[in-house]
Amino acid sequence: MLETKGIAKIYGTGPKATHALEDVSFTVTDGEFVCVVGPSGCGKTTLLKCIAGLMRPTRGEVLLRGKRVVEPPEELALVFQDYSRSLMPWSTVRNNVLLPLRHKRLSTAERKALVAESLGSVGLTRFIDHYPWQLSGGMQQRVAIARALAYQPAILLMDEPFASVDAQTRGDLEDLVLRVREQYGITILFVTHDIDESVYLADRVVVLTHSPTTVKEIVGVSLPRPRDQIATKELADFINLRGHVYRLIRRELTPVTSVDAVPNSGTPV
Repeated sequence: MLETKGIAKIYGTGPKATHALEDVSFTVTDGEFVCVVGPSGCGKTTLLKCIAGLMRPTRGEVLLRGKRVVEPPEELALVFQDYSRSLMPWSTVRNNVLLPLRHKRLSTAERKALVAESLGSVGLTRFIDHYPWQLSGGMQQRVAIARALAYQPAILLMDEPFASVDAQTRGDLEDLVLRVREQYGITILFVTHDIDESVYLADRVVVLTHSPTTVKEIVGVSLPRPRDQIATKELADFINLRGHVYRLIRRELTPVTSVDAVPNSGTPV
């Protein structure tokens, strides 16, 4: 369904140019849940912007159903990390979810039904006439997810969507995404810095290297579904997969080679 072919992104020119992405290639099949992880600063968000058509890669191409992506495709939706900036605080939950539907040729009744269905799927029906500032952070991110679902995309891109919420809310939102993925049969590409989250959610985990970034390994996740925050994470297979992904990323961390780089340390690392 989705293919990235040799994606490279360079910011600037000459000796001061920053090579964010060097050569990133992988595929996502229809209905699959793929997570992307990598060291901090390796260009995960840059990659997602290129895939979404929000940014042109310097080299390579993104194909969605065989068609080259040069602008945001109509069948794609994106959920950002910063839910507080992606929602309109002066508008109700209903109107926030309704916003992208105004660009579709739908009747008023069809739009109303899609808004109601998507808010119902994330458990926010009774908050439909509230404003975002009246909701908790986790509830605001549920609104952002509902808005994406109401748009009925073929593929949903999520950029570290749960990074700004507490651990309990994060677990609840992870399970919510798994439920709506099952309900809607949607394809999801999910960028995260959390290794446990990537293994818990995904069918496959794409592990990126340090910048300039390439794909280090694609890890298959065959854990049974439906998944559970306690039972799944107690499985030996989960622990082994988590350890494997962590070791791949840890090897990519830049080693400290100077005493000056280690405050209050008398021993070189």
